[in-house]
Amino acid sequence: MSTDKTQSWVYAEEFLPEDDVLLRARERAGQLGCAPVLPGSGAVLSVLAAAVQARAVVEIGTGAGVGSLYLLRGMPADGVLTTIDVEVEHQRAAKEAFAEAGIRSTRTRTISGRALDVLPRLTDGAYDLVFVDADKESYPGYVEQALRLLRPGGVVALDNALWHDRVADPARRDEVTTVLREVGRTLRDDERVLPAMLPTGDGLLLGARR
Repeated sequence: MSTDKTQSWVYAEEFLPEDDVLLRARERAGQLGCAPVLPGSGAVLSVLAAAVQARAVVEIGTGAGVGSLYLLRGMPADGVLTTIDVEVEHQRAAKEAFAEAGIRSTRTRTISGRALDVLPRLTDGAYDLVFVDADKESYPGYVEQALRLLRPGGVVALDNALWHDRVADPARRDEVTTVLREVGRTLRDDERVLPAMLPTGDGLLLGARR
């Protein structure tokens, strides 16, 4: 990567400084060992949620609530975020962040459990946006569920789609990199979606449901 690109990436990541609520949520994530969405990708999530007027959003992987906050900030005031995580402790930290941000409890629905067990119970075509930021090996299953859940015009967004610059390097063949590379190809070739790969954060792969 050239120096110019690195400078542009840093500039883009720092373009919108994070406030104290986000910084504290990010700090809690670090203490819990979560890897939250980076600021550049977070900003894109807010814009996407606002652009599609996302009143019903699913987040796969709550973490400490950093991505959740970005989504909620873009959603209309009556929008509800359903966020799923297998770690109860992570969701407790996220709820702390929501309270600090002054978000009404009716705007979030936290579900503890394995996403692949929870997602099939959610309604077909009822969601405006699905954000995926959980265990990478399960991304193929998450994408398939996301496409079922999205209404036409709804958007799926996958974090870590470039996975520390490894996905773009064909010599990298470890399991996570291979899974993410395949997910990218699958979404790119899926006639149900209009895809885009953004180099923001650690890579944000988007697909709009046709």
